[in-house]
Amino acid sequence: MPSQQLEVTTGQRRITDVTGACAAFAAAQAADGLLHVFLPHATAGLALLETGAGSDDDLAAHLDALLPRDDRWRHRHGSPGHGADHVLPALISPSLSVPVDAGQLALGTWQSIVVVDANVDNPIRTLRLSFLRA
Repeated sequence: MPSQQLEVTTGQRRITDVTGACAAFAAAQAADGLLHVFLPHATAGLALLETGAGSDDDLAAHLDALLPRDDRWRHRHGSPGHGADHVLPALISPSLSVPVDAGQLALGTWQSIVVVDANVDNPIRTLRLSFLRA
C-alpha cells in the first residue's frame, strides 16, 4: 500500500488546510481507491470542513468554549490548559478516509481536509497518507 509522511507546521493556527497535499498524493496514485489520512498525535485531529467562509473560525471558537484553556484539567504539564489538548482527539478523530476517483479526491464542493490543533507546545505535526487501491 503506497504511503507517505508529511510534516505540517500548525504554529498558532487552530485550523490548517492540508487538502492540497492530500490531493497531490492521491493524484500520484492515478487510480480509484481510498485515501486514508492519519495524524499520529495525542493532541490534534482531522476534519472535513469548509474553510475561508467562517466555519474554521466558528470551529476554533466553539472548541475554546468546549475545551477552555484553564486549570480545570487533570493533565497539567505544558502550557496553561494543555489538558484540553489531550481531550480534543476524542471529539475530533485523528484519522479520516476519502474516496478517490481516478486520482481525484471525491470531496464535496466546499469540503477541505484540515488539521485541528490547539496545542501551541507542539507546532510540528506528522501527517501519514496511505492509499488503498480499489
